[in-house]
Amino acid sequence: MKNIRSFLVTFLKSEVFKYLFFGVLTTIVSIVTRDVLFILTRHVTFAVLVSNVTAVIFAFFTNDRFVFVQERKGWFIRFVKFFIARLSTLVLDLALAYLLVEKFPQIIGQFVNNDVIWVNRIETILAQVLIMVTNYVISKWLVFKDRKIQD
Repeated sequence: MKNIRSFLVTFLKSEVFKYLFFGVLTTIVSIVTRDVLFILTRHVTFAVLVSNVTAVIFAFFTNDRFVFVQERKGWFIRFVKFFIARLSTLVLDLALAYLLVEKFPQIIGQFVNNDVIWVNRIETILAQVLIMVTNYVISKWLVFKDRKIQD
């Protein structure tokens, strides 16, 4: 029992767990923002862009402070690198939204009675999983590789 508790405590303090935890929160911010904007405007590109910018800002500050535990010094340069790196996943998100919601909605629509709101929601979840994995690799190896706060 002591080994299980020790393992759980270690896992909950690990970088991977913290990344997943804040990644889920970022995903929720992105999905809620995108869903509300899509319902209000029915413009998937606008909804994707605004939700991505919102999620990038949220993700940067949580990753910088809580996941990769960076010093305050140099945060703006990290933010610029982070934002530029996230442009690649924005392109992925836009491409998937265009293909699966605008161009070929019937691919997902066949499972949800061609309800475009549900097509958008399902595509959003699929895209977010791919984005989360890609963003971890980018963040770990390109953005948050220096200036860790010493325990």
